[in-house]
Amino acid sequence: MLPIVDKPTIQYIVEEAIESGIEDIIIVTGKGKRAIEDHFDVAFELEHTLHEKGKYELLREVRRSSHVDIHYIRQKEAKGLGHAVWCARNFIGQEPFAVLLGDDIVQAEIPCTRQLIEQFGKVGRSVIGVQQVPSEQTYRYGIIDPLLIDGRLVEVNRFVEKPAVGEAPSNLAIMGRYVLEPEIFDYLSAMKPGAGDEVQLTDAIQQLNEDRGVYAYEFEGTRYDVGEKLGFILTTLDFALRNEELRDQLLSALDQRLNKERVVSTISVRGGLR
Repeated sequence: MLPIVDKPTIQYIVEEAIESGIEDIIIVTGKGKRAIEDHFDVAFELEHTLHEKGKYELLREVRRSSHVDIHYIRQKEAKGLGHAVWCARNFIGQEPFAVLLGDDIVQAEIPCTRQLIEQFGKVGRSVIGVQQVPSEQTYRYGIIDPLLIDGRLVEVNRFVEKPAVGEAPSNLAIMGRYVLEPEIFDYLSAMKPGAGDEVQLTDAIQQLNEDRGVYAYEFEGTRYDVGEKLGFILTTLDFALRNEELRDQLLSALDQRLNKERVVSTISVRGGLR
């Protein structure tokens, strides 16, 4: 629910799903997350006020998520991403489905999830969204070991969850977007805790890969990591700079702040020379 400029992070995630053609959305929540459910409720008073004041653009923004069905499932224990996905098994049934992580925002001309859905339609197998990361950061991600590369589509030899420094088989990292076959639930049901003593989705995907084959797709677009402090700050700045109402004011404020910091630095250096 942390806002990026003027709307919460999860709103960007839901909008990507909608723009990808998804009509049923399941949000897996935990204790203390009722604010998410409240956010996506129909706000009659707000919509009436916006309509009366002629703020139709804001009204359309508020109503964007009203055209899909949003359901909520509670993950009663924090047992990891794999367990969170497993919690949705009864609702999903035997249909393929997409997973969008709440701390990854992707800005792309073609929504990231739609790109993966299109590739799923071509190969008929699960497709995992990946992008390249610096080699020194591979230990932070699930990493793929490529077997065969066809443009942006990659046949995967194996998936490695957070490899040790220097042991990553590539720099193609899993980036919080998946289109999965329902068979993944069979593996998640039998999965024992892995890295971090949690049920890892990557481990289940690797088992699915061994039996059926799983693909990765290096999607187009810019991915923002809002799950860490610096990433959240940089994302907010980037989105604000692309906001026509805020851009000039923000640049001016940043310029003033930088000039002030330079003056303080200069005074400190001169003081030291005395």
